[in-house]
Amino acid sequence: DLDECATSPCKDHQYCLNTDGSFSCKGCDASCVGCTGEGSDKCKTCASGYVKEDEKCTDIDECNLPEKVCMKENQDCVNTSGSYKCVCSEGFEDKDGTCVQT
Repeated sequence: DLDECATSPCKDHQYCLNTDGSFSCKGCDASCVGCTGEGSDKCKTCASGYVKEDEKCTDIDECNLPEKVCMKENQDCVNTSGSYKCVCSEGFEDKDGTCVQT
């Protein structure tokens, strides 16, 4: 078997899996920018919104940072994978970018 992976035939956001007589390109974990294999522990570098913790790229909880990320009144922060979103608090709705009571 020739190791086709030795020539790095895959794209930057993929890793190469050598198979008998062939190879396949598999997508890196969402937490990675470039990788050497499957999973968040095989990242070359962590994607934006992720930090290396215990040799793995883990999500940063922007909602628990010391400085608030959702600055508008009556707005709550919701952590998402690799990011966050600001939503109107319960009992409020978004009207032209402002959270007003419903």
